[in-house]
Amino acid sequence: MLRKTVGIFISLALVTATAGAAETSPAPVSLSASAIVDRNVAARGGLQTWRAVKTMSFAGKLTAGGNQRNTIPVPVPDRGPRQKSGKVTLPVRPSEEVQLPFVMDLKRTRKMRMELQFNGQTAIQVFDGSNGWKLRPFLNRKEVEPYTAEEMKSSSTQADLDGYLIDYSAKGTKIELEGNEKVEGLDAYKLKLTTKDGQAIHVWINAQTFLEAKIEGQPRRLDGVYHPVEIYYRDYKSVRGLQIPHVLETRVLPASNASAAAAKAGPVQAEKIVIEKVEVNPELEESLFTKPQIGAAPKAK
Repeated sequence: MLRKTVGIFISLALVTATAGAAETSPAPVSLSASAIVDRNVAARGGLQTWRAVKTMSFAGKLTAGGNQRNTIPVPVPDRGPRQKSGKVTLPVRPSEEVQLPFVMDLKRTRKMRMELQFNGQTAIQVFDGSNGWKLRPFLNRKEVEPYTAEEMKSSSTQADLDGYLIDYSAKGTKIELEGNEKVEGLDAYKLKLTTKDGQAIHVWINAQTFLEAKIEGQPRRLDGVYHPVEIYYRDYKSVRGLQIPHVLETRVLPASNASAAAAKAGPVQAEKIVIEKVEVNPELEESLFTKPQIGAAPKAK
């Protein structure tokens, strides 16, 4: 469970994205992609306000566990007359959810440090903008390990702390409007972003608030195949003039090329992050974003 849980924090540099939506929304008006982005930036607090943000810090809890997927029957070979061939069902997976406290610090450009508490131990992930490290004591790994090639790719292509839309043109990103869709029953504009390195990302902008309702996350490898990921933003609050989501929900969708057994197992339980504290422009020492030192005291919430 925790191996997967810690991994999702690599993509949480998107956490500063959005604000909330009302229960009902009017039909979307006809706007260009650039006009939608302009309204999004204004609704989030304004371009100059975001440009002034150099660091951010978040504290809260991650809801993990709660695996409700069905168990998969496993074929048993024929071993003679005393044991018939057939299938055996694996034990039921734990369904209880746990809430894991975390602290995450962000600093330009793409620097991130995350500490996650579990069973009295502290897991750490650090990305300095070019290199990444992780410490996972709950997996009985007592040494600091470098990011895998896949983790490096994921971290290197993530947005900075202000998200993908702030100063998108200066970042070399191209944006186009692909149409209108419903997100949790509300009208939204569907934008396609193409970054300067060719990465394609979809973002859904609420048609009433002009703030992100959903974003396409990094695909997650499960059952031997990559599954699409969606991240929803809710419960938005103003922090020093910026609109910050305080609930993020990550959903792993079924893969079109998943095996029959994996499809029968059912959907992966959604993961929820609840932000309890946000700091804008806190003093963050550069040493926080270097290779973690074993035995160092965890950062207080």
